[in-house]
Amino acid sequence: MKFGAIVQARMTSERFPGKVLYEVGGKPMLQYLLERLEHCGGLDGIVVATSAEASDDPLAAFCRRYGVAGYRGDLEDVASRFNDVVREYHFNAFVRINGDSPLLDQRLIEKGLKIFRGGDYDLVTNVMPRTYPRGQSVEVLLADTYRDACVRMREAADREHITRYYYRHPGDFRIRNFSSRRDLSGITLCVDTPEDMDNFAAAVARLNRPHWEYRLGDILRIYRRLP
Repeated sequence: MKFGAIVQARMTSERFPGKVLYEVGGKPMLQYLLERLEHCGGLDGIVVATSAEASDDPLAAFCRRYGVAGYRGDLEDVASRFNDVVREYHFNAFVRINGDSPLLDQRLIEKGLKIFRGGDYDLVTNVMPRTYPRGQSVEVLLADTYRDACVRMREAADREHITRYYYRHPGDFRIRNFSSRRDLSGITLCVDTPEDMDNFAAAVARLNRPHWEYRLGDILRIYRRLP
């Protein structure tokens, strides 16, 4: 099977426009996530899925400079955007990743991929129920099932949040959730607001080795020490 990581990203975030290219430590926030994905075992490709709107031209230009594959599709219809990427890159399964998760522990992705390979699942997830922090979400989807589900997604919220349809119709899919030993769901490690970005920048300033070497536990300890 060919496994891909599809990163959904756009420049028009309502709470923090342009956050994915906001520079921290001399490089755009999105680059941290991509570097972590590059150190993730089991992936056969990484694609940044953004929109064809002019507002996302800077994001497409960054992908070209950085050397990561980029795909541009409908701004609001994220489901079709993902469907196009799956078809164009011939992924048999893919990991859905949000571009606002710069410190996503790639070992969680590896865990999700291992579970997926070891069973017969349409979706392997760690957010149903959520026990990991926001910014550490992993969802591995079977491409064949996703193509069929995509046709049935009628509500705008399902088209925007592509796994919402799965969670609303759990009886229609083979879903496996993996959980943290402790409930960490109240912790935010994603970057949704300028305050989140300040915390992320403060955490990065405290790193003394390549960031991808830091596991989730290490990151949590750093965040707990922040003012």
